[in-house]
Formats: sequence, structure tokens, C-alpha cells
Amino acid sequence: MVTAASAHLASSTHTLRCRGSLSGVPRLRLRPASPGAGALRLDNFVRRCYVTNVEVDVSNVTKEEAFDDHPSLPPGCSIPVVHILGDVLDSSPFPLHDSTPHPIDFEELPVLSEGEQHILAATPAHPAGLYALYASYLFGNLVEQIWNFAWPAALAILHPSLLPVAIVSFFGKLSVFVGAPIVGKLMDHFPRIPMYTGLNAVQVATQLISVAMVIYALKNVGHASTSALLLRPWFIALVVAGAIERLAGLALGVSMERDWVVLLAGTNRPVALAQANAMLNRIDLICETVGASVFGLLLTKYDPVTCLKISCGLMLCSFPILVMLGQLINSVSCHALDTSRTPNDESICADLLDVRKIVQNGLSSIKHGWDEYKQQTVLPASVATVFLNFNVALAPGAIMTALLMHRGISPSIVGAFSGLCSVMGLVATFISSSLVKRVGILKAGAAGLIFQASLLSIALTVYWAGSISQRTPLLIFLASIALSRLGHMSYDVVGTQIIQTGVPASKANLIGGMEVSIASLAELVMLAMAIIANDISHFGFLAILSVSSVAWAAWMFCRWLGNPTDEQRKLFIFDPHFQFRAT
Repeated sequence: MVTAASAHLASSTHTLRCRGSLSGVPRLRLRPASPGAGALRLDNFVRRCYVTNVEVDVSNVTKEEAFDDHPSLPPGCSIPVVHILGDVLDSSPFPLHDSTPHPIDFEELPVLSEGEQHILAATPAHPAGLYALYASYLFGNLVEQIWNFAWPAALAILHPSLLPVAIVSFFGKLSVFVGAPIVGKLMDHFPRIPMYTGLNAVQVATQLISVAMVIYALKNVGHASTSALLLRPWFIALVVAGAIERLAGLALGVSMERDWVVLLAGTNRPVALAQANAMLNRIDLICETVGASVFGLLLTKYDPVTCLKISCGLMLCSFPILVMLGQLINSVSCHALDTSRTPNDESICADLLDVRKIVQNGLSSIKHGWDEYKQQTVLPASVATVFLNFNVALAPGAIMTALLMHRGISPSIVGAFSGLCSVMGLVATFISSSLVKRVGILKAGAAGLIFQASLLSIALTVYWAGSISQRTPLLIFLASIALSRLGHMSYDVVGTQIIQTGVPASKANLIGGMEVSIASLAELVMLAMAIIANDISHFGFLAILSVSSVAWAAWMFCRWLGNPTDEQRKLFIFDPHFQFRAT
């Protein structure tokens, strides 16, 4: 039979046309109508190959070329040879006409039911890879959050002024604003696993340098004036190392949250992707709470230098674990992270890493990143995320803490308020995935923004209507801000998925880095305004700006949702919002 088939292929003209099928589709039956012919069943998305009349040189086809990435048929499965006219496949995907005396008819392929579509949408493409990603994200974030709490606490012990902490934070934000576009472009052209390993190495190295500088200062530097402290070499080294550490941490976060999770969950599986995004947000919130608690507990039992040495040990142990987890993610997901996103990666990376062109490459990357960013289909969703970063007053943070302390509010109430905001953030991650299932990601995003803007408006009204020093107005004020975190974190999860859906994989890191850069600029602007209006009596002005930014984000997103473009309809073709409008 094989000899005859080979002779037939060598003497006739054939074309090989392969089509991939979606994972999750029920098995298909191709049932010949002629009696005596056996049924051929293809289980679980085996690629289908159709042979038509075009010439093929069999002698030049190697085993690797012919059967690479195609599963072998089980033993005993016969392959019927069907002669098909070449012009038929161009007019319709499945009508097969046989030119033999005994034609073979095939049943129409089944269509997925609504329940099967929901099951497919909620099933990740690589579930084992996602679990490994969660482990890597948990371990890396925990160490990072411990350090994010450790260095400000150590500087506060070293010097009573807030200026050293503010300067380190400012240059960290500035490095993100300037460096995010070029780092995002570099990640889009560099292999994923080597980039992941390199970024972890840079982050751990800069953390160790920062720890060394702080320990040196605690042991050798006495109480000095602020100006003298800022000009010390160890402080300059701390500022530089902190800026690089922030940029490396940003790059790792963008890579895992905008690129890796999409590959592992599946771009065509919105519910699975929403659940994965929600899980990453939960891990981030848990690490933020646990990291501060762990280092705070250490400070109550040991001196600051010992606590920093313990943090240093955690950093050293984290690097090999994170590298192994990165390799594990790739191996259990069938090496999905090995795929190349853009051509000529090596030459582009070499040009971007050329030290002699660092200024030119930086300016070029910022310009290129801005051009790509403003042309994306889901730009309003991304801009809404940027506007939410203007809310620095009516949110848990340094300004809100300062307001409550100056109003004479009990520290226990301030702590309970911060804890309640974290709890609301965790609850929002569960609500967001449920909203995506019920109304789709677009309406879920609008609901989150509208809810946040409404609650912050109530808080602003209460602040202007009466004194928050009184118990009832204070509780309403704090409860409104805490509940608004439900909308904020819901949109954070949903908005991320909207951008993941609308941005091509080849530009995910570039656009993600550019978005974080612009968001950092928004925070810098609001922090500068807070510095100018530093009197507590001016808090109402900052609160108005915060509510206005959130309301503007909600209005812009809803307007975009109500006037969809053709590209938007194509991207979200399965969203219930467009299906309802079509009917």
C-alpha cells in the first residue's frame, strides 16, 4: 500500500493544505457514506491535512519537515486517499468532491454549543504553566515587597526627615518614566527566558547593593544635616541602585502580566485570562500585606542591621529559585515561551544595547513607543488606567495617612482603614472574573469605573459638607473610599485584559512599558502638586482633582464603549455587548 501511495504521489500533482483546529473542540467523526468504509475519528484537535492536485517532490521531503509538530496516528488507523479538485477548496472550506467512481460524502462539522463555548473560554491553554507562573510571581513579589518596606523604614530610622525617602522614590519613578519605553522595546525583541533571567539578576544585584549601602550608613553615619546626608557617596549609590531596581522590577511585572500570562491562559479564552489576571492581582495584594508585616515583625525582635541581613539572605536565595521556576514554566507549557515574536531579534537587541547610542536609542524608543501607544485600538482603556493614577488623595497612601493623622484620628482607625482597603482589593479580584462571565470584559470595565467614581463623589461630598473629625462623617468618608477600591481593582484586572486582547504579542512589552511610563508621569505630576499645596487645608483641592480624574476616565471609557469601531468589534467579537447589539 505504501509503495503504491508513493508512486501515486510521485506521478501526479498535489497540494498540501493544513489547517489547525481549536483546542477544546469535541471529537469529530468523518463518516463515509459508502458501505463498508470505516469511520475515522480525530480526537482533541489533531491538525487536518488535505491533499489536492499540485506537484510535490517527495524526494526532497525529510521526515522532520513532513511530520514536525504533527501527532502520529494510532496503530491500526487506515488513511483513505481522496482525490479532490484543486479549485474546490478555494470556494468553500469543507465541501469535498471526489472524482472517483465511488464518491465519499462527509458529515457537516459540529458547532460548539453555548455550554461548550463557556467551558472552552474558562479552560486555560497551559494550566500547569499558569500554576508555575503563580509560584514565580508569588516568590518574586514577596521578596520585592519586603524590600520595598525595608528601605524606607531603615532610612526613617537613619534620619528623621522625609526628604531622603522622597528623593529615592522620586528618582525611582523618574527612571520608570524615562527607561520603560526602551526596556519594553528591548523585551519585545529579546527571547523571553534569557530576558527573565537577566532581569532577575539585575534586580537582585541592585537590591544587594542597596542593602549594603543602608547597612553601611546605619553603622558608620551619625545624625547629620539633610544636605550633608544627600551628598554622601553611599546615598548617591543608593539612589542609582534603587532606580535600576525599580526599572528591573517594572520590566519583570510587565513581561509576566502583559505577555506570559496571555500565552499561558490563551488570548481566545477570555474567562481563563480574566481568572489568571485576578489571581496575579490577589498574589500582589497578599505579598504587599505580608511583606510589610514580616519586616515589621522582624523589627520588633531584632535591630535594623540584623533585619536587613535577613532580607539580604532572602534575596540571595530567591535568585536560583526564580531561575528554576522560569525554566519550569516554559517546560510544562510545551515551550510556549520559546516562540519568537519579531524577526531579526539579535541584530535589534545588539543595536539597542550599544552603549555609544544609549541617548539616541532612548529618545528613539520613547518616540517609537509613543507612536505605537497612541495607535492602539484599545487606547481609551489604557488612557483610563493612566487617569486613575492621578488619584493620589482619595486612596490609601501617604497623603491620606498624613490627613488622618493631622486630624487627630486614632492610629488604630488608620490601620483598620488600610487593612479594609486591602480586603476590598482582594474581593474585587473575585468580582471582576464573575463580571466578565456575566456581562463580558467591556461592560465589566465600565461598571468598575462608574462604581469607583460614584463612591469617591460621595466621599468628596462628605468631606466638604462636614468635619471628618466627627465620628459619623468620618466613618462614611473612610467607608466610601474603601468601597471605591472594589471598582478600582475590578477595572485594574479587567482593563489589563482589555489591553492584553487589543495589543499584539509582538508589541505587548513596548506598549505596556509606555503605559507604565505615562502613568508614572501622572503620579509625578500629582505628587508635585501635593508638594506645592502641602498645607492640610488644601486637601479639598487635591480631592477634587482626584475625583475629576476618575470621573473623566469613566466618561471616556463609556463613550468609547458606546461608539465602537470596526476594529473594536473584530477584537471583541465574542463579547456579549456586541452580540446583543447585533441582534
